[in-house]
Amino acid sequence: MRHVLVTGGAGFIGSNFVHRLLTRYPDYDVTVIDKLTYAGNVENLADHQDNPRLRFVQGDICDTADVERASHGCDAIVNFAAESHVDRSLLDPGSFVHTNVYGTFVLLEAARKAGVERFVQVSTDEVYGDVSPGTSSRESDRLNPRSPYSASKAGGEMQCLGFFHSHGLPVSITRASNNLGPFQYPEKLVPLLVTNALLGLPLPVYGDGRQVRDWLHVQDHCAAIDLVLHRGAPGEAYNVGMGYEHPNIDVVHLLIEELGVPERLICHVTDRKGHDRRYSVDSEKIKSLGWTPDYQFEQSIRETATWYATHRDWWETIRSRPDFQRYYELNYGTRLPSTTL
Repeated sequence: MRHVLVTGGAGFIGSNFVHRLLTRYPDYDVTVIDKLTYAGNVENLADHQDNPRLRFVQGDICDTADVERASHGCDAIVNFAAESHVDRSLLDPGSFVHTNVYGTFVLLEAARKAGVERFVQVSTDEVYGDVSPGTSSRESDRLNPRSPYSASKAGGEMQCLGFFHSHGLPVSITRASNNLGPFQYPEKLVPLLVTNALLGLPLPVYGDGRQVRDWLHVQDHCAAIDLVLHRGAPGEAYNVGMGYEHPNIDVVHLLIEELGVPERLICHVTDRKGHDRRYSVDSEKIKSLGWTPDYQFEQSIRETATWYATHRDWWETIRSRPDFQRYYELNYGTRLPSTTL
């Protein structure tokens, strides 16, 4: 392959993956298609804005014409484009079904017609649903999504497998655990907590904060996707997780320590509806392909906190926008004490 289409390439994980492709493969061309919704930001690609091997198309994966325009000449597709926040899926589930299921179908149909060499669907460990203590999800386990977001991602996966079995499309799927790192939109747990802390605002913690998540640095995630793109088996799914399972409240305390802010900022709030208690994946399958992560958990947390602390212009611009403030008020307005963004 020589030309990769990266959908959602101006978003958090997608932009980090574009950086990796352009740096690691000097003979590859990369096309990015991104709708530039609230979570897409062309500034995430600023380091490569003058790179002749990068082409940017503002477009929607649900629009056949946009996809055909962007995918022309591409021989591989990696699909990051998605509505991806559970809280937002509780507020507006229809947009998640539209983008994550129908949009995936549009991409698959374009890939089938073009005869691409590879298609990688970037999914999530949340498709497995709540995982009992002492167990970890394996790729052969039944999917049991429990939120509109995870259900829509599972639906996208089913589209992929349908095209693999019906048309022989060489599709592989990745299911990663919680990501953290640079360029993550400040609605997710870590960037929300860090930016709130830097602004002296309350740190919202759902329920008792004992929900357990496995934390994965975005660079390690991108390395795994890279491996699946080049060596993954068509029709197969690959879990990607570090095995660094921590309750959310422990993450909060680590960030407080790193940023030097008082514990009194912690504010336990009404829990999310249907909040899964624990995620855990068995990643032996991706490790058998040669994946070896580089980041340790505390290193990932500390480096991420430092990145946001030293890139205030990036996130302060985002948080000052009316769309962010509307979402924040809608999701946290009745949960948090009265504060000023």
